[in-house]
Amino acid sequence: MTAGCESAAEVTGVATQQDLLQLRTDLAQTQQTARRAKADVDNVAAQLERGGREQGGDGGRRARALADRLDGLVTSLAALKSRVDELAASVETLRRQLPAAAPTRPAPAPAPSAPPSPSAPARPTTGALQPQDVYQAAYIDISKGSYSLAIAGFREFLRRYPDHDLAGNAQYWIGEAYLSLARGYASSDQDKAAESLNQAVLEFRKVLANYPRGEKVPTALYKEALALIELKQPQTAQQRLQYLVDNFPQAEEAPLARERLAALKK
Repeated sequence: MTAGCESAAEVTGVATQQDLLQLRTDLAQTQQTARRAKADVDNVAAQLERGGREQGGDGGRRARALADRLDGLVTSLAALKSRVDELAASVETLRRQLPAAAPTRPAPAPAPSAPPSPSAPARPTTGALQPQDVYQAAYIDISKGSYSLAIAGFREFLRRYPDHDLAGNAQYWIGEAYLSLARGYASSDQDKAAESLNQAVLEFRKVLANYPRGEKVPTALYKEALALIELKQPQTAQQRLQYLVDNFPQAEEAPLARERLAALKK
């Protein structure tokens, strides 16, 4: 769409204005669709949570159907978020071209505090998400118990901003979300619980592997050990706890790790 708008800009300023208006309309519609999709995700997640407490075959089948629908909605929402960003970037690119494409109307004199150059960086549009916006949205989801949606949000953050200061934290919260999912499945679906626990171990392990200097490393080591204990892997859990105690003796989790080690060695 951006390439088409650029070709129109080469013809007339009016065509550029029309393209910009269309882009803004598309952006608004996509944002509205994304909001509806998020509401659907929250609704299905709530139904799934209630369904997890149901007993019998019908309850299990309904829970699996809801889980499949939730996965589809989460994927759709992630795609919509990407589309919102693409449209916002296109709007911004085209908006910057407008002064050069309007040949007849002189630009107004800048305010005394404004930079004189017309090539100064343009102000970001409302629809352009910042890294903190993506992170905060996922954090809000996990705080609300929307764990599948939070996982998708933090993964999207890591895909876009793998070197950001909050990347290690985002990786940790993915593990935390899987650990919470496992505990939710514990009373209704042991296979799902074990699957989520194993995934939590993998995600927590990535914190140390990919972000060894991150602030969440000690917490990730401790939570990984807890997941390993639930998976009946005490020896591996001891190794992770011992690594935590040896390498992060001043961490808040160190005393807890020592207590767990003592209990496991009895």
